[in-house]
Amino acid sequence: MQRQGQAVPASNSKAMPATDDEIREKYLERAIRELNNLSREVQSCPHCPRGQLMPVLGSGHPQAEIFLIKHAARPAEVEEGVAFYGRTGNALMKSLKRLNIDPLAVYGTLCVKCPVLDPVMADPACIARLAEELLIVSPKMVVVMGHEALGVVNDLDIALRRDLIETPGTLQSFTPSVEALYVPNIDDSLDEEAAKREFWSAFQALGRWWDDLPPY
Repeated sequence: MQRQGQAVPASNSKAMPATDDEIREKYLERAIRELNNLSREVQSCPHCPRGQLMPVLGSGHPQAEIFLIKHAARPAEVEEGVAFYGRTGNALMKSLKRLNIDPLAVYGTLCVKCPVLDPVMADPACIARLAEELLIVSPKMVVVMGHEALGVVNDLDIALRRDLIETPGTLQSFTPSVEALYVPNIDDSLDEEAAKREFWSAFQALGRWWDDLPPY
């Protein structure tokens, strides 16, 4: 029973609404947590015959606008356990710099995260985890590198996903809220000038898309 003179607490009082910065911080914390959980699941997965080697995990901003997908790892990536490491990463950073794209707006990952002798040995259920990774990061643009990665992306179980076509440098609709760009595999462009020009010609479309991206 309420004592006489004691203040009555308001029953319909509401907490102060969160600011935009606080909301973004909460979403970022959740993305980091979910990516960490995904990484632990991949590291403990027993299905791919990778022996004592650890999986090669995605890297970049957990809420990146741009999501890069490559099919499988090169030796330097396997050694470090990080996607887009070594010569591939250096080539990518140079390309992003030429296009004035902030590297902090980019996340990169692999379809086949386990360093198996042949990517076809990877368990399909492990490869399908790429869909979960995409949903966590929730990018505005997906860049698919190479024919093999394109095949994987077109098999992902993602709501309202559209099949992408192998047309380098052409912006496509991946989902109603996400665009896509197909480019040749950056790994194949590291040593041959013709392949390097082919990759760069297609990748420049990402710069034009970035320039047109509305500011926050």
